[in-house]
Amino acid sequence: MTAATTSVRETAVRTLRSAGAATGQLVGGLGTAVLGLGVLVLLAVAAVTAPVGVGLLLAPVALRALHALARRERARLSRRGPEIIPPDPPPTRLRLALADPTTRRELSWLVRHATLGFLLGLLGLLLPLFAVRDTTFPLWWWFGPEETTTTSVGVGTAHTWLDAIAATLLGVGWIAIVLGLGPGMARLQADPARRLLAAGPDTDLSLRVAELTATRAAALDAHATELRRIERSLHDGAQNRLVSVTVLLGAARRMAARDPAGADALLERAQSAAEQALAELRSVARGILPPVLADRGLAGALSGLAADCGVPCRVEADVPERCAASVEATAYFVVAEALTNIAKHSGAEQASVTARARGGRLRLVIEDDGRGGADEDGGSGLTGIRRRVAALDGTLRLTSPPGGPTALEVDLPCGGRATTA
Repeated sequence: MTAATTSVRETAVRTLRSAGAATGQLVGGLGTAVLGLGVLVLLAVAAVTAPVGVGLLLAPVALRALHALARRERARLSRRGPEIIPPDPPPTRLRLALADPTTRRELSWLVRHATLGFLLGLLGLLLPLFAVRDTTFPLWWWFGPEETTTTSVGVGTAHTWLDAIAATLLGVGWIAIVLGLGPGMARLQADPARRLLAAGPDTDLSLRVAELTATRAAALDAHATELRRIERSLHDGAQNRLVSVTVLLGAARRMAARDPAGADALLERAQSAAEQALAELRSVARGILPPVLADRGLAGALSGLAADCGVPCRVEADVPERCAASVEATAYFVVAEALTNIAKHSGAEQASVTARARGGRLRLVIEDDGRGGADEDGGSGLTGIRRRVAALDGTLRLTSPPGGPTALEVDLPCGGRATTA
């Protein structure tokens, strides 16, 4: 395969993935836009009925619905791109809300999202359906009713095979629109939320500063814990083995002339101790940064962990580009610790690991069908996982009701692309 062919193939794959991600974003935005229409109607009813007193009772409910929808949109867009830092919680009392800049910004976003955002989301849903319908029309038109409309837009009726094949050209046009305009439409739909729902320049960011301070403290604590683990492993393992090798070699040297057979036995013991020390050094090195990540990437490394798991485990990895080395290492250790917990404590019959990278974020989901009831205070290693995740400013959510199933969701920033030698 030539370099030009490879380049064209990579470009096509990137275009398809970008269009698929954009379609998902547009459809997700359509969901919040539909809810936004309902909130907009509720606010309009409250405004119209305010003179007779009914609107004064509806206003707090409508404002709470507005704030809840804004929080949902921030969370949705933060999962698919850069985090939207929320402002201070806005008031729900009518008089305070009218003078609150955050509420006014949310109202401005609501109007845009419930109108333009709704139309863009509807196009994001319908255009792929139109593309599939018109592209495949020649395959099924003969079996449909005689007056079946040829195209998705309700124009024309196919009477011959030539008419049916002509509809395919429109389907190709829909595909071109989805591939070419889909990402731009997704950005246009998300832009009002990213501008209006984020904390403004006059917002007190002390809570965010405190959160970042705590994250930095967690990172330093995790780093210190890791250094202590490495020091303990080297001191109690490899160092003791190497001391033993030195002692055995000295004894063998002294015995070589007078007792060759005894010296040979000591050398054999020294060789065994050296091999054990080498194995322990390799184990420590793998604990610092697993070589499998550099050799096979995150997807291959996770497949290796699943293959070694004591419970049948399925892996679904969609990580088209390399993340930062620290992020990949954290993801690897999170999955390794989670699968170890599943094998030891869950009583599960099967498990699954899902890894997806979208919009600069890496999302991991580790699930099992075990007995549930996982608890961070139970000494299962979940505290260590949370510290590792917090050290990278990521988030962790554990769902483990008694009786199961258990789901561990981790969201990490991808960081810069890792490079391999």
